[in-house]
Amino acid sequence: MSVPEPKPAEQPALADDVSQVPASATGVLTIDLDALAANWRKLEKTAVPAECAGVIKADAYGCGIPQVARTLAAAGCKTFFVATLGEARTARAALPDTAALYVLDGFFQNTGEDYAAINCRPVIGDLNELAEWDMFCRRTGWKGGAAIHVDTGMNRLGLPPIDAQGMIPRIQSGDHGITLVMSHLASAEQVNSPANARQLATFREVTSVFTGVPAALAASSGIFLGASFQFDMVRPGAALYGVNPTPEADNPMQPVAEIKARIVQLRDLARGDAVGYGGTWTARRPTKLAVLSAGYADGYFRAASSNDGTRGADVIIAGQRCPIAGRVSMDLIAVDVTDLPPKAARRGHFATLLGEGITVDELAHHFGTIGYEVLTNLGRRYHRIYKGGAAAAES
Repeated sequence: MSVPEPKPAEQPALADDVSQVPASATGVLTIDLDALAANWRKLEKTAVPAECAGVIKADAYGCGIPQVARTLAAAGCKTFFVATLGEARTARAALPDTAALYVLDGFFQNTGEDYAAINCRPVIGDLNELAEWDMFCRRTGWKGGAAIHVDTGMNRLGLPPIDAQGMIPRIQSGDHGITLVMSHLASAEQVNSPANARQLATFREVTSVFTGVPAALAASSGIFLGASFQFDMVRPGAALYGVNPTPEADNPMQPVAEIKARIVQLRDLARGDAVGYGGTWTARRPTKLAVLSAGYADGYFRAASSNDGTRGADVIIAGQRCPIAGRVSMDLIAVDVTDLPPKAARRGHFATLLGEGITVDELAHHFGTIGYEVLTNLGRRYHRIYKGGAAAAES
């Protein structure tokens, strides 16, 4: 079966700094592709001799599949993982034909032609899926291969280990069409979790069945559990984008994303004035506020709000941290800038919501979630800037 040539992906506008941002832009999301590539190289070095793949699902954790895929491929990454066929189409258009591309969320009946059309591989975690895939391959002669996902304790996707044992005759036959066997750790970020050892032991039993088939167990945090967890391939995702894969220690990764929001208004409050929905924050002194053009519609969670009893998140204006005043609303955030020097905060200038020392993990703490959710909720209203990496070379 012939595979059609993918269409080239559209290129985003590139800029060097916020001075090149259109005056109409209310917020800016900057993606540092050099930092992304450096993170991949660090993870690759940590996992040697295992291959280091790249997980680019969820629009590459909010950073843009085409730009991230090209950057990782230029850095040397040869295997990529996405969640859906739609993501696979976007990724394939940006990747070399030789790159292996896996779709994590399983194989659906009557989608074999879609996989073959873009030369990508399903990650199969159910015997029904496997039968449907085999039927497609027999009917068409497709030899693109597939991964087998075995559940070693997550209890989410994957074949039970007993079903994997049942594949011994198939693996021994030689032409089995399985290009990878994989599983997923449930508690990899908890270094001392006994679940890690249990899953490792189960996966070792599984890999003994899949003789000669590459194996992959570790994602971002699992890489740092040691060589015994790395097998033939590791599959980092969040760590590539700057999320700390070792939350019990310092973050070894570089930050990749930076968010800025424009100051749309400055206001003077008298002592006792309340701010925002519900009036939950009250000025305890004559106060100057900066109102920023961003909110929870842009992925800046309402949970970062403050009230009279609890300090919320900070933003950075003129190099200094300034606390949020009141509730984060859909499109606006009020910030107390009283302690800044006169005229340090100006209408039309930008405040930093993520970056300049405010990490994705710090934001996640204020949002009551994890860095993964922060990145994958980055709003589409931001003007995007890609700096460094493959994007700079192509520009």
